[in-house]
Amino acid sequence: MVTLRLSLQEESNQVLFTGNSYVKEVILNRPMNLNVLTYEMVSLINGVVMGAGAGISIHGSFRVVTEKAVFAMPEVAIGLFPDVGASYFLSRLPGYFGEYLGLTGTRLDGAEMVVCGLATHFVPSMNLNSMENALKTVTSSDISAIATLIDQFTEIAHLKEHSPLRRLETINKCFSNGTVEEIILSLENEARNNATEKWITNALSSMRSASPTSLKLCLRLIREGRVQNIKQCLNREYNIAGHSIRRTVNSDFYEWEPSMVEQVSQEMIDQCFSDVDDDNWQSLVLPSRSNLRISKL
Repeated sequence: MVTLRLSLQEESNQVLFTGNSYVKEVILNRPMNLNVLTYEMVSLINGVVMGAGAGISIHGSFRVVTEKAVFAMPEVAIGLFPDVGASYFLSRLPGYFGEYLGLTGTRLDGAEMVVCGLATHFVPSMNLNSMENALKTVTSSDISAIATLIDQFTEIAHLKEHSPLRRLETINKCFSNGTVEEIILSLENEARNNATEKWITNALSSMRSASPTSLKLCLRLIREGRVQNIKQCLNREYNIAGHSIRRTVNSDFYEWEPSMVEQVSQEMIDQCFSDVDDDNWQSLVLPSRSNLRISKL
């Protein structure tokens, strides 16, 4: 088992282990060597986890959050797209909640992460150290034993009244549409009929200020991710990232080009999903593991 922490030490590419044969602590800087891990991982999320931080922690079997946890995938706001396996875990959330999170960059708290399935356990921050110390005493690699121990510290996660998860019916209605343009139009209709629902205007504001190309890439990634495994999702995201940094279609990492959703053609998106035409490009090679355990969302 591994408990995951993020460190700000200056050494690069460093993965340090401490602990007994069953319990390992990882002090992680740049995660280049994270693929060597073969232990069961327990992610302790007691603060902001976005982008790459989500990619490191969300794919583990145990994802423990506190009331201080904040999750988001805000990449479309900077001309990129949710990667690090996000097309896998966002596509497996209830209904079309993953599309909502990816296209708007909406932030979730710890309780919301548990309810939608991004997290597995809610533990109050004041009990986190006690739970971590208890994990260090584990003398079994049995996943059920780890789960039983964490359950002793777990409390019920309560959604706030304004949580978007209480609006899942409307979110499904809007974000189940086939295109970004249709999703925006549906949100605009809901905004006219539900003027007091602030989350709708917030969603529209976020999408209107985001990269139009990124929005269309994100939607297609999540839709295709529903029927693909984690390796396929990671490979596809890696390939699209290659197109992004090479400006195959546009310079969207630097400025919104095109500047309107309607100007982003299907051909442009198709090109981003095609192979990178570069003799120096190396495809993503993932290690083969017979004991690889994928998180259940």
